[in-house]
Amino acid sequence: MLRDMIHDVQAVAAEVIRKTGKDKPADAALREVLKQIKDLAPFDATEVAKTVFLYYRWHVWLREERGVENKMRLAIRLNQRFQANNASIPLTELREKAVPAWTAAEMDVTDEWLLSLQREPKLWLRAKRGTGDALARTLFAADVSPLLPEAILYRGEEDLFKTPEFHAGEFEIQDIASQVVGVLCAPQPGETWWDTCAGEGGKTLHLSDLMQNKGMLWASDRAEWRLTKLKRRAGRAKVFNYRSAFWDGGTKLPTKTKFDGVLVDAPCSGIGTWQRNPQARWTTEPNDVRELSVIQKKLLANVAPSVKPGGKLIFSVCTLTRAESTEVADHFNATQPDFEPLVFPEIKLNERTVSNASSVTIWPHDLTGNGMFIAGWRRKKV
Repeated sequence: MLRDMIHDVQAVAAEVIRKTGKDKPADAALREVLKQIKDLAPFDATEVAKTVFLYYRWHVWLREERGVENKMRLAIRLNQRFQANNASIPLTELREKAVPAWTAAEMDVTDEWLLSLQREPKLWLRAKRGTGDALARTLFAADVSPLLPEAILYRGEEDLFKTPEFHAGEFEIQDIASQVVGVLCAPQPGETWWDTCAGEGGKTLHLSDLMQNKGMLWASDRAEWRLTKLKRRAGRAKVFNYRSAFWDGGTKLPTKTKFDGVLVDAPCSGIGTWQRNPQARWTTEPNDVRELSVIQKKLLANVAPSVKPGGKLIFSVCTLTRAESTEVADHFNATQPDFEPLVFPEIKLNERTVSNASSVTIWPHDLTGNGMFIAGWRRKKV
């Protein structure tokens, strides 16, 4: 059946949507279907992905339509209209349909955020330290961010995973807000750091690059398969100053090492990624937010003893709910007297500057990337 769809992007996208559900995210269904179509052109595969995500971006608008194909075509028309003129979709409509009603009780639902959710997400790359301008020239359809010299906005259509620059480890695909986390960690060459919830290693590799591959960097995760992927990525990026270890987030830590810095990029509801991952708007629930808030507080408490006196503890989440951001930071301040807020250097965003702050909320429209909350502390010296 799938082979008959090879030259019909919308038919392939419809098959992906039919396979998607609460237990199978759209990106997983997308990988499953595309894997079965060996000779689908890269451009067509990209169009399939865009069509699937458009479907979920305009999901509530489509409810009156019958059939996946009709819903998909309506989503495409709505998107074309919105991209041509954002005002074509009234803000009152966006408030009713773009996000679930419960979000208003959990976070600030601003007009700017709602508009950003319906726009096409940007693709950001992170060049190796000091090579941003050169990489942008090599990739052609790419611009260096005026705010972060290694952050590259890619506008081309080439399959980046097949470029010689990617295979040479010259860049990683990493959202600009995620890159801000590494910059605010500011690890120094020769220091010892721990990326506690490393996942597949995006921030681990960034920390290593900032450390000039010197010192020691621990990377842990609760999923061994993610650490396996991290190992492959580290090899391609020529990162050698790291050690990986399983850690389930409990009180039994993977090492007795005391660190100059610890990053807790905690599991979260991911609301800051709803522009890029629109299906999650309709599968995330308020209980998820509350449960994850509890986990985040425990993670910080469990790793706090690993920070050296004078060392830094950085907390980051790609979400915007109060329960997973400011409430977590306030709880840590109230329960950890050995720590004091770490004042970050001035942070320049597109339309505003954050100064003298120990926490920052980055909205998707601030950097045309993901939403992110970052807080920092320093352990008091004895």
